[in-house]
Amino acid sequence: MEAPAMHAPEIRPGQSIELLKELHILTRDGKMNQDSRRKLKQVYHLYQFIEPLLQEVRADHADVSLVDHGAGKSYLGFILYDLFFKEQPGGARVYGIETREELVEKSRALAQRLGFSGMEFLNLSVAESIVTDKLPATIDIVTALHACNTATDDAIRFGLHKQAKFMVLVPCCQAEVASVLNRNKGKSLGRTALTEIWRHPLHTREFGSQLTNVLRCLQLEAHGYHVSVTELVGWEHSMKNELIIARYQDLPRRRPGERLQQVLENLGLEEMRERFFTPQAVE
Repeated sequence: MEAPAMHAPEIRPGQSIELLKELHILTRDGKMNQDSRRKLKQVYHLYQFIEPLLQEVRADHADVSLVDHGAGKSYLGFILYDLFFKEQPGGARVYGIETREELVEKSRALAQRLGFSGMEFLNLSVAESIVTDKLPATIDIVTALHACNTATDDAIRFGLHKQAKFMVLVPCCQAEVASVLNRNKGKSLGRTALTEIWRHPLHTREFGSQLTNVLRCLQLEAHGYHVSVTELVGWEHSMKNELIIARYQDLPRRRPGERLQQVLENLGLEEMRERFFTPQAVE
């Protein structure tokens, strides 16, 4: 079924109208309001970052593989499949990893209804997703959209184990680093004046959130990735608007690994070495 151009000229040719209705971008009669137009614009904005990576992988091999970790309702996976994967050869696949079984079942049913045969949904924990034989040994692209707290780190750990060529991460709320900063605040106060950066609770939360992403970037660089950080303009959660794109290039690892360890030590976060593990830390 083709898009009703008189109602929604913004929709790209060939897009699944039923999918857009399921995602509430289109109303049941195929129309759009101002809010849904804004939502569709946001979808295309994110896709413009991911499409060149998909094209680059496809130029190397046809059976492109993408895992959306912590997929939730698989909003991102369905959009990527509709805009790119459904036109690819049979080996190209999108996998959605999610721990909530009811969401996995709903996504499976929707994919079957839409005829999206190259989509698979797996009800797995992070540890299970790393070792399962239901996924390939290596994955081309790993995504995590608005992954809360440690879910972004789960996606990174998975991507490192699966030797992902690219990781595309949009972190959301994250409190763990801030809680450790707060817990160790008393010990740090006399050690360095930098503690003033997070002395007040509001600053602890904000600084902890930024620091979390700084540590993630250093971790990825310590595993040979080139990392770029930009704003994902237009998403509703404007305060959680950071887009991290990592490309594996087998870059030198020692300096970012040492810097990561120094940051952990200087800020009293030594207990978090396991979470932000690096090759040096593992050895």
